[in-house]
Parts: sequence; C-alpha cells; structure tokens
Amino acid sequence: MRKVVSYLTIGCNDLDQAVAFYDPVLAALGLGRIWMQNGWAGYGPEGDDHGTILLCPPYDEQPARAGNGMMIGLHAETQSEVDAFHAAALANGGSCEGPPGPRASYGEGYYLAYVRDPTGNKLSAFFKADP
Repeated sequence: MRKVVSYLTIGCNDLDQAVAFYDPVLAALGLGRIWMQNGWAGYGPEGDDHGTILLCPPYDEQPARAGNGMMIGLHAETQSEVDAFHAAALANGGSCEGPPGPRASYGEGYYLAYVRDPTGNKLSAFFKADP
C-alpha cells in the first residue's frame, strides 16, 4: 500500500510536558519515542528511524495552539488499544472529547475515542473491525 503521510508535526510549548503526555498515549497504540534532540521528539513504530509523529515548537516562534478543525486520527489494532489510548490521555493531562465506543453512524465496525492533548490538539484513535 502506498504511504500517504510522511510525518505529522504537533506544536508544543513545553517539550517535557508534551512527551509526558505522548509517551504513554502513543505507546498504547504501539508507537514509541525514537529520538529527542534540539527541542524536538520523534515517535514511530518499531524499526522507524525518522519518526512519523514529531513534537516541536512552532517554526514561527509564536506559541503553539490547537488548529480549529484539525484532528489527527491514529490507527488502533484493537478496541483495547483505543481504550488504552483514551485512558492514557486522561491520566496524563489530556481531556475527553468523546469516550471510547462504537460509532454506528460511521458505518459497521467502527470503534473510536477522541481526546485533546495539553495544548488543545484533537486526536482520535480508531479501530475498524472486519465485517
């Protein structure tokens, strides 16, 4: 399958606070922090040496803030991963934007959760069962 997204950058104002949130939240989906340098952190699956999700201060040196209407949807392998993602987010400074559960209005087999990180960025973890 062709890769569509090379990487995502998520602006943060406090890298220590951001990694304290993203380390457990992304670990719940099988992603780990693979590097941290010069005020940036990179996360990806095992074997990734670049990073798919990058945390960094905004390039324009203005404070990071959530984008209105932007959301990052992350794939989960199971409903349990969606549940763990949501629980980790709430335990590490995030807020709930929609608890884990089926979303019949999206179609058969969809199971999602929505959260916001400490900066206000909206994230979703989703699992779709085979029909």
